[in-house]
Amino acid sequence: MQGIFKFVKSNLRWLSGGLLLTVFSSFGQTFLISTFSGQIRETFELTDGEFGRIYMASTLASALTLVFLGKALDRFSISRVSLFVVLSLALACFGMSKVSSVAMLLIVIYALRLFGQGMMTHTSQTAIGRWYSADRGRAISLTSMGHQIGEALLPSLALVLIANFGWRQTWQVFAFVLAFVAMPSIVWLMRVEHQPVIDLSRPSRTIGLRDWTRPEVTRDWAFWALCLGVLAPAFIGTSVFFHQVRIVEMKGWTPSVFAASFLVLSVTTVVFTLFGGWLVDRFNSQRILPTFLLPLAVACLVLGLSRAPWSIFVFMFLLGCSYGFSSAIFGTIWPETYGTKHLGAIRAIAVAAMVFSSALGPGVTGSCIDRGIGFDFQLYVMAGYCLFAALGMSIVSRHLLARTTS
Repeated sequence: MQGIFKFVKSNLRWLSGGLLLTVFSSFGQTFLISTFSGQIRETFELTDGEFGRIYMASTLASALTLVFLGKALDRFSISRVSLFVVLSLALACFGMSKVSSVAMLLIVIYALRLFGQGMMTHTSQTAIGRWYSADRGRAISLTSMGHQIGEALLPSLALVLIANFGWRQTWQVFAFVLAFVAMPSIVWLMRVEHQPVIDLSRPSRTIGLRDWTRPEVTRDWAFWALCLGVLAPAFIGTSVFFHQVRIVEMKGWTPSVFAASFLVLSVTTVVFTLFGGWLVDRFNSQRILPTFLLPLAVACLVLGLSRAPWSIFVFMFLLGCSYGFSSAIFGTIWPETYGTKHLGAIRAIAVAAMVFSSALGPGVTGSCIDRGIGFDFQLYVMAGYCLFAALGMSIVSRHLLARTTS
């Protein structure tokens, strides 16, 4: 514990910058945007399905754009990219306050998803992945907790602002905070780039590692196998959150039971993100790769098989385990495997795959429900996918370890 306090104290500037990027990415995350879904649907007279398809189309487009825009981190400084991304997200928030048509809604959600969920998170993890070596797992774990901070605070704050000022004015408040609080703070913190410190007692895993180019990475089968692992937590978590009303009705629960379970998710994710970061620094991400999907497989089985209220709490606990481990693993595995020179371009593909998966989940599962395929059965299929993918991760892990030591 003393070691982590010392690490935070000596790296406070860069950890704070990375943390703020992930906290303020919340303005483009599903958990916050969905808080406004009722007002948006009412304003434009949209059904749940119509709004869901708009959201999916915008998110898919943002994922495709991210593949190309993410390369900017290899050409420009972190502070310059941060300035552009935070201001773009502020403009998107202001645009949401002025949205006047369905076409404009598509564009605004596209910008929120691209610059919020996509580029803010991508910028934070690319910077930390490049700036840290021996302590990369610990640094990634600490900065990734910004997502849980945003999850815990911002939806409740949004509801208070909506009740007092209205939903459009709330987006104006978000834009103001981003432009006049987040942007100057993040740019100032990130303008001095951190130089990786080589700890001879814990040698760097990227010193001496060949820096792969993005074309080389896209021809590597191991990269695409890793991306299959990235897809599962985003697809499953987003699908369950999106269909929470359906699940509550199907199980015979009260909405408060599902809402209370989010606290379990937040706490568990924070704990296992820190634990996963410690494991990564001790053993490296490639060694612990096969483990992170196993709790998620059990989570899907528990939620699918049980109708008891406790099952959602067990699901959220196990989902938090997978979320925490995956944050630590996929924040570090790319530089450990492919080097840091082209890290922005490489991570952009992986983040785009995650965004694509989070967009696809609600649409695919919703269409299955419309066709009479029960959500419980879909959970069994998701559990099977996780087990299959975990086996694949085990094969990839052995391959990457053999390649690294050869």
